[in-house]
Amino acid sequence: MVFSLELLWLFVAAMVISAIGFKKYVWFISLGYGFSIAGEGMLMTILFGKTLTPGAVICCILFVVYGLRLGGYLAIREFGNSSYKKHMKTEIKSGDTIPFGVKVAIWVTCALLYVTQVSGVFYRMYNLCADNAFVFVGAGIMALGLGIETLADIQKNNAKKKNPGRFVDTGLYRLVRCPNYLGEMIFWTGALVAGIGAVSGWQWVIVAIGYVGIIFVMFSGARRLEIRQNKNYGNDPEYQKYVKTVPIMVPFIPLYSVEKYKWLIA
Repeated sequence: MVFSLELLWLFVAAMVISAIGFKKYVWFISLGYGFSIAGEGMLMTILFGKTLTPGAVICCILFVVYGLRLGGYLAIREFGNSSYKKHMKTEIKSGDTIPFGVKVAIWVTCALLYVTQVSGVFYRMYNLCADNAFVFVGAGIMALGLGIETLADIQKNNAKKKNPGRFVDTGLYRLVRCPNYLGEMIFWTGALVAGIGAVSGWQWVIVAIGYVGIIFVMFSGARRLEIRQNKNYGNDPEYQKYVKTVPIMVPFIPLYSVEKYKWLIA
């Protein structure tokens, strides 16, 4: 089966957690995102507690760690960093003028995306599949992505403490301009790989929607960041050299800008 009662429970959990976005609409895709993934990871261990395999447990733990780390990091930045809040107040719309119906649509769409993102591991448990090499390889890729994303955030914070008014081009940022988004894409590639050999038939449609959806969101986020950085640092010769020589999303892939791709809107 493609849909099931257990999958519906994951959707309900994502809806409840991401409802925080009604307080501030950007939280649908920030705090609501991180904590929804953590919640889904926890819930899957409860729903399939009697049939869990070591590989599935590892993947669920990674979902929880990933979600709590991301949600916690965003919460600290949101509530504890006054300079960040002051700066982003002019960069991100408050959402006060967004119609309620549109907010509901965003809420439901986000919750659906969060469910499809974890669906590769979900179907492994739902189909009662034994562990294979793919689940452990996938978990390893997930851990790598989580590590890259975490290190990128740490390096950016350290760089901004030393020089708040300068763009970051040290550490992982020497290889790619959005290493945190790269780590995110690697993490979800691992979640996709973890489902190989367990997901079957039309279930792959759900898995593919989640994977393509989050990759699109990452590139969309990179575009928004690029536009914001061009506005802030565009007159800096060092920044101009940086953006022309360091790929925006994937190391060694000569894609240096996505600003012109207006369809990358999320």
